[in-house]
Amino acid sequence: MQLINLMLLLFFILAPTTISQTLLQVTQNDGLNEPPKPPNMMYCESWRLAVETNNAGEWHKIPHRCTDLVKDYVNGQQYITDSKVVARHAQAYAKTIVVAKDGKDVWIFDVDETLISNIQHYAIDGYRSKVDNESAFEKWALSAKAPALPWSLWLYKKLQGLGFHLVLLTGRKETHRNSTEQNLISAGYHSWKKLILRNSTETGKTAQEYKASKRAELVGKGYRIHGNSGDQWSDLLGWPEAKRSFKIPNPMYHIP
Repeated sequence: MQLINLMLLLFFILAPTTISQTLLQVTQNDGLNEPPKPPNMMYCESWRLAVETNNAGEWHKIPHRCTDLVKDYVNGQQYITDSKVVARHAQAYAKTIVVAKDGKDVWIFDVDETLISNIQHYAIDGYRSKVDNESAFEKWALSAKAPALPWSLWLYKKLQGLGFHLVLLTGRKETHRNSTEQNLISAGYHSWKKLILRNSTETGKTAQEYKASKRAELVGKGYRIHGNSGDQWSDLLGWPEAKRSFKIPNPMYHIP
């Protein structure tokens, strides 16, 4: 009887350890069955995550070894899926808001890499992995050929259907108003409340300072900023902020 009790005691002591070791071995074996990713790919995926979460802080250009990953990302399905997830979350939040009839409930959108895509232009410069060419971008902007980002257009229309008034707040120059309006309309956007561009007296401000000041002007006029969608953290940060902000992916460039 004592021998049986001793055997039962040893079983209950050793069994959990044996089971844990077996589970650990299975987990490790599962990992070993997956083909390892190249070191550059692993680094670049982590770098892109750091950019999107703002952990990278201020950065100036894509690391040379990450150019191909950025190219594949912005031209691939993952970029579309990531944008879709952001749009779906934004819509889900927007549906919880009771929109008043006073015309003061607004949602802010940035323009470049938020409503429209300049990938066709940036492909020429290695997806911004090279030195920025501002004059070339201005020429591209004047052409008014940038297509809509499909899930941003989807969200834009959903918000209109919910009764929100849409404010487009861009760092583009006031001199580009006509081409920007033409581009937005041709891409499928219409009936916005305001299109705010940067005038000549605001060129010394950072993007964050400029956009925060414009949001402050809106709040000062009684507007309620429920949502803000942008591809740059400088589109979203700075007082006053929207009640909810939605970061659209963009690993090509950083604007402070």
